[in-house]
Amino acid sequence: MSQIRAIVLRAAGINCDLETQNAFELAGATADRVHINRIIEDKSLLDGYQILVIPGGFSYGDDVAAGKILANQIKHHLYEQVRKFIDAGKLVLGICNGFQVLVKTGILPFPETSGQAVTVTYNDSNKFEDRWVYLAPVTDRCVFIEKGRQIYLPIAHGEGKVITKDQPTLEKLQSDGFVAFKYVDENGNEGGYPVNPNGSMASIAGLTDSTGRVLGLMPHPERHVRFTQHPRWTRDEKREAKDSDGMTIFTNAVKYAGANL
Repeated sequence: MSQIRAIVLRAAGINCDLETQNAFELAGATADRVHINRIIEDKSLLDGYQILVIPGGFSYGDDVAAGKILANQIKHHLYEQVRKFIDAGKLVLGICNGFQVLVKTGILPFPETSGQAVTVTYNDSNKFEDRWVYLAPVTDRCVFIEKGRQIYLPIAHGEGKVITKDQPTLEKLQSDGFVAFKYVDENGNEGGYPVNPNGSMASIAGLTDSTGRVLGLMPHPERHVRFTQHPRWTRDEKREAKDSDGMTIFTNAVKYAGANL
């Protein structure tokens, strides 16, 4: 397998880029942190990578709305390049703030045609939520996901509530396999707060696109790539890094890219 390269986007306020770079390197890829201004200046930079990542944080202070300014930068300067990247069979991952960006550019859940159909807004609790949550995979299409494996990841966001513009859009997300993960309890059942920590419609925690090669999720897989990062690691069976729940996202991405790109 040739060396897979991931490009981790940087911008003012993004603060999870180093952890995300580390996660891809643990998965066997080469990962570079590159500022969005460098890519806007030289759009051919994307050509040398197989995976594009928009990591978590608070890009541009989340002024206006979470992820909106970075989304506008991509929408007005890089949208066509990102679409070509996806159309070439490559992968895109957005984590927390990155998920907000992908939704607000219209890249997720489906290319914007008649206005943004989905957004991410303020938590129902009206406060920043910092806790661990269980996620159940929903779709079989997304290449990042280990089928059937419920995972446990931390969240850290004030605007994580996924809503749709109308009921038909929500039904399309559910019936056509666009929901990647949903919030559940330890037994795999949906519930109210804090099982669903932000009030997302249909307990949506992450979305994919029609190709299955784009994933956006609110929880942070890069923060659970070693067994010692689990909040109960001293009481539970110790596992290798490759078995940590967050590593499944990065390992599957690198594996897929290695086999197909």
